[in-house]
Amino acid sequence: MTGGSTPADSRRARSSGTTRGVRAVRTGGGLSVRVDPRAALVFVLLTGVALAASVVLIGSGDFVIAPGDVVATLLGNGTTAHEFIVHELRLPRILVGLVVGASLAMSGAIFQSLSRNPLGSPDVIGFGQGSAVGALCTIVLFQGSSLAVAGGALVGGLVTGVAVYLLAWKRGVQGYWLVLVGIGVAAVLTAVNHYLLTKAGLADAARAVLWMTGSLEGRDWTHVWPLLAVFVVLVPVVAAHARPLRVLEMGDDAAYALGVPVERTRLVLMSSGVLLMAAATAAAGPIAFVALSAPQLARRLTRSSGPGLGVAAAMGAALLLVADWAAATVFGDRQLPVGVVTAVLGGCYLLWLLVTERRAGRI
Repeated sequence: MTGGSTPADSRRARSSGTTRGVRAVRTGGGLSVRVDPRAALVFVLLTGVALAASVVLIGSGDFVIAPGDVVATLLGNGTTAHEFIVHELRLPRILVGLVVGASLAMSGAIFQSLSRNPLGSPDVIGFGQGSAVGALCTIVLFQGSSLAVAGGALVGGLVTGVAVYLLAWKRGVQGYWLVLVGIGVAAVLTAVNHYLLTKAGLADAARAVLWMTGSLEGRDWTHVWPLLAVFVVLVPVVAAHARPLRVLEMGDDAAYALGVPVERTRLVLMSSGVLLMAAATAAAGPIAFVALSAPQLARRLTRSSGPGLGVAAAMGAALLLVADWAAATVFGDRQLPVGVVTAVLGGCYLLWLLVTERRAGRI
């Protein structure tokens, strides 16, 4: 390592495994790209799982379609009935699930890396709760439409992100303090959500509770395009800051020594993470624990200490669609919202993570 880094920083980078197994591949233009074969393999496998789950889910329902017919329809060779069912009724739900899962996982990977804490997930440090406050205000106070509720969720997440950043600022934003401030803000916002539910009428309260469970049910193309637009814009921004994010995991001093503009990089990444979280919540409601668990599961599969944004996104998409399949099939005729399944699984994972981190002496 160069650029003024200390021997301790170099040893930390080597021991963390950030460069272990990474190979340099030369492209046709003379450029050199670093590739981790294990991470690439995991990414391909998780993408395959997500696509397979997509095909199975598209074919499931009251009108069952065989996987081969689903693939043929997606390629433009289906019957008229299959074309309508797949493209108009089921494909939008699957696309929302894929993009929401990937967005939540990328947001979680960003904040866990910035805070250098596996608990630094946006649904733990208040951003999901902020989006819920915005949506509930739209439902309870203004009886807004579905589009207005999505806009309220987006605004609520952004306002919460600004508030957490300002409250955590003290000559910069330290990861440990960011998590503590975020947990406090999350507690306050949860209380606000409960208060709004008590002030709502019966119909509005039922609608609000249904939205807060998190679900892919009833999603159509009007939900797909805004979510996809945010995702397409933000992914290149996050990808361009992937290397500085990896350096920030070694600490601000090492990042400064290696020439990384720490606060500017942190602000761009935090803004991107908040927008990804808020857009996903606006599209599908607050789906719990995907942002917490997907990046950690991706790290364990790749055996890398880096953020692994691409692998985390593939893990989030696969995790959410598998959870949606479980919600639709495991419980018989009683289909559950996907947010219920992810909350149960994520709660078990959180308990396991807390026990593991405590035994390792990190908390």
